[in-house]
Amino acid sequence: MRPVPAEGIERHSGRYLDASRDAVLRETALALLAEVGYDRLTMDAVAARAHAGKTTIYRRWSGKADLVVDALKCAESSPEFPDTGSLRGDLQAVAASITNADNQFDAQVTIGIVTALAHDAELRQVFRERLFEPRMSGLRRVFARAVARGEIPHDRNLDLLALLIPALALQHLMTSGEMPEAQLAQLIMDDVIFPLATAPARTPNPPPPAPSAEQASGRP
Repeated sequence: MRPVPAEGIERHSGRYLDASRDAVLRETALALLAEVGYDRLTMDAVAARAHAGKTTIYRRWSGKADLVVDALKCAESSPEFPDTGSLRGDLQAVAASITNADNQFDAQVTIGIVTALAHDAELRQVFRERLFEPRMSGLRRVFARAVARGEIPHDRNLDLLALLIPALALQHLMTSGEMPEAQLAQLIMDDVIFPLATAPARTPNPPPPAPSAEQASGRP
């Protein structure tokens, strides 16, 4: 997740602001968020890290919440998982992506804001739109391709399968402070996700036995 660079100069409250500084300030806010968490993040710390005056920041954002929401909105977050031609290969690619630098940074940002998500509806919505949903969409496509290839039964709940991967990763993140290592990420795919995805289709409940001639006629 990286802030999208801004270009040009914009007018704000009667002043012309150099928008090229916005990306630096957003990136600084996200970096501090990953390091110290939302509750300990301060505008003073952002100003000091970015070598900017606090007035410069407050001309752009009304406060910490406004800055963090804007930084998340402007972050690039569109993970794509390659089509390897098989579900097992695709899941190996997903496992590898869990341990890359961008996902590790996103994980620390997630830890940083988790306490604020419970009571800040706007932050929660932006987190869902910019971090959660893009990954869910990419994972759904992985399983949809497997259905099209005939590797997954058509009755499988693809949303639930997709949700399991970030849920298990988040569980590990919250208990250890780190995303799963490569070996554990691959184990999750091989021993949990793949077997669940490729299990035989559920057969419907068998119909009740037909009534006997006596039952049909009502005779005892």
